[in-house]
Amino acid sequence: MSDALSFEGVTFTYPDGARPALDAVDLAIDEGSFALAVGPTGSGKSTLLRAANGLVPQFTGGTFAGRVCVDGRDTLARAPRRLADVVAFVPQDPGASFVLDRVEDELAYGMENLGVDPAHMRRRVEETLDLLDLADLRDRSVRTLSGGERQRVAIGAALAAGPRILVLDEPTSQLDPQGAEDVMAALQRLVHDHGLTVLLAEHRLERVAGWVDVAIGFDRGRVRSGTPADVIGHLAAGPPVTRLGRMLGWDPPPLTVRAARAAAASATPARLRSVAPAGNGDARGSVVAEVHGLHASYGETTVLRGLDLDVHEGEVLVVMGRNGAGKSTLLRVLAGIHEPAAGHVRVLGTRPRPGVDVALCPQEADELLFNDSVEHEVRATLAARGEAGGAGPWLAALGIAGLAAHHPRDLSAGQRLLVATAAVAATEAPLLALDEPTRGLDPGSKDRLVGFVRAHAIAGRAAIVATHDVELAAAVATRVMILAGGEVIADGDPGSVLGDSRVFAPQMTRVFGPGWLTPEQVAEALT
Repeated sequence: MSDALSFEGVTFTYPDGARPALDAVDLAIDEGSFALAVGPTGSGKSTLLRAANGLVPQFTGGTFAGRVCVDGRDTLARAPRRLADVVAFVPQDPGASFVLDRVEDELAYGMENLGVDPAHMRRRVEETLDLLDLADLRDRSVRTLSGGERQRVAIGAALAAGPRILVLDEPTSQLDPQGAEDVMAALQRLVHDHGLTVLLAEHRLERVAGWVDVAIGFDRGRVRSGTPADVIGHLAAGPPVTRLGRMLGWDPPPLTVRAARAAAASATPARLRSVAPAGNGDARGSVVAEVHGLHASYGETTVLRGLDLDVHEGEVLVVMGRNGAGKSTLLRVLAGIHEPAAGHVRVLGTRPRPGVDVALCPQEADELLFNDSVEHEVRATLAARGEAGGAGPWLAALGIAGLAAHHPRDLSAGQRLLVATAAVAATEAPLLALDEPTRGLDPGSKDRLVGFVRAHAIAGRAAIVATHDVELAAAVATRVMILAGGEVIADGDPGSVLGDSRVFAPQMTRVFGPGWLTPEQVAEALT
């Protein structure tokens, strides 16, 4: 079988980079492979993906040595646009690649540039709309789409162009659980039935580990490849079922819920089922934010319908729901930056003042970063509050103190998100609102974020988190609310709400039943 992608002695350092982002990388990916790049935030995954079509170094600059070949073509010998018929790249920020306003037109745009026959274009667009469940969005403006909807459109636009190699950077990061499963199933079908080669990077390994056939582990710019069991099974932080397997000494540790259920059937004593699983606490104080009869719209599209909600001191409320359910809109209304169509919104009894009563970190966190160093991003917030304190404690709490002197643009997407989170949280607003806060975060960074959010709530404030990350919800929530069509369909303690859901249940719930949320809870009950 021939190589679809090959990297020969590739070393690359970004302009002003202190060390190589890729260090003597030798890697070959066979045609028809479904390959997954895994590793800590900032370990070089996105750099390697961008090198696959020449964006690194042709657009980034920097020092490059070695050779990258795509379907036998040297990427340095051609501009990236000259490789578009072979390789398509979907970045972490899907909206950054959009050119046209209408979804159907965006799907066709890449084919127009490649000179595809109009009759073939029409057929490919229709097939792509069906493949990724986009038919209902075909006439929508991309500006009105949710983050997850934009992500599916970006993947669709890349697929419609008919590449032989598809490269995706965190393709499920903004998708709801069912949407992520549908996209992975569609990609696997294209790999198995049509010989498409897929290379993707992803931190939410529980979503992808069971679909891929090759894994590539990254550590400080160096790589090693092997089977998913060999690479993912030995990661310090893998999917929850893998982490539990290592805690309990299962050999090999499972990668999927199905494998974990098989292992647990013979290795888990009956006493686990008789132990009441521990929760995440529910020490609620007085009301911080209240919403009554809330309606919100974008133009003629109604997003929230008659929503009622109270958020209390000490509470971490996680809001979940399908893409387009109204989660981000709710956070924007609470933050005072989206005017409701009707209803009552108060934070500590008054209309919310942006950046004062509610500290919002949106999905597009890069919009908040405008200073020349990480430290100055946080210090700017402190100065606006009249505080003379340093940024150190805020950065240390999120594990990014070592990045204080770096320019935000030199960081990975996950690192930039943590910087933005630290900067908004430094307002010490009564309500911290985070929209998809784990995009681009490795498991270690996610664990630190969980501790950070909990500490904010314990300090007499409250937090509301909109996310599709069910494992984050399992770890941090004291309360979970699920939205559908702009209305609340479930609201209660995490064990009950997540345990009663076939879509939003975390891996521990799927293996051991309702109430079991995290590997640590299960391991503690068994020891």
